[in-house]
Amino acid sequence: MEPVANILVVEDNTTIAMGLVAALEHERYDVRHVERGEDGLTAVRERTPDLIISDIMLPGIDGLEMMRTIKAEFSGIPVIMLTAKADEIDRVMGLEMGADDYVTKPFSVREVIARVKARLRDRSNEPRTPDQFNFGNVHVDLRRRVLSKDGIESHLTTHEAGTLAYLITHRGRDVSRDELLREVWGYTAALTTRTVDNQILKLRKKIEDVPAQPRHILTVHGTGYRFEA
Repeated sequence: MEPVANILVVEDNTTIAMGLVAALEHERYDVRHVERGEDGLTAVRERTPDLIISDIMLPGIDGLEMMRTIKAEFSGIPVIMLTAKADEIDRVMGLEMGADDYVTKPFSVREVIARVKARLRDRSNEPRTPDQFNFGNVHVDLRRRVLSKDGIESHLTTHEAGTLAYLITHRGRDVSRDELLREVWGYTAALTTRTVDNQILKLRKKIEDVPAQPRHILTVHGTGYRFEA
């Protein structure tokens, strides 16, 4: 049988990791396991998972920093955080930085499986982000973060690619600045909606024939932006 979904487990406790891997594989998930945050980033970039389960406390790059980077580059991947800490501040920090769910150790494997199924079910109802997209005289390779306009290539930064990918995925719909902050950056209090505006200005310079009179990334006054192909 084909695997149900591709899941990455980032956990440095071997006992916990092996228990999760065995339970997930029993549910017919294709599971990869790494122990360090930097290895998690490498694994995601090599093969984008459908869902990530990650401990917060990891050697090297911790789980929160790893998640922040992943959410910036691949905004649509659901992340379930594992933490041995029951303090509310740890849960709130994880959720504010982009986690979709959390489970506090010690946990029931059955509970984790239920959370995984719920997050994947939610994701299946979301529109898919294309790897490549054409509009006007522009071609975008979102996986490589390369934009070509009139045959001239330019590279997109992580946040430019994330912003453009989100707008393209939700094209034709008004997207608020707060939504972009949450989904692309993994919202933190240090960021403001001006961060989004600055990113849009940079994208318009790369995409629009006349950036001051955009045809593709339109301003929705009082709300945010809308992408039109």
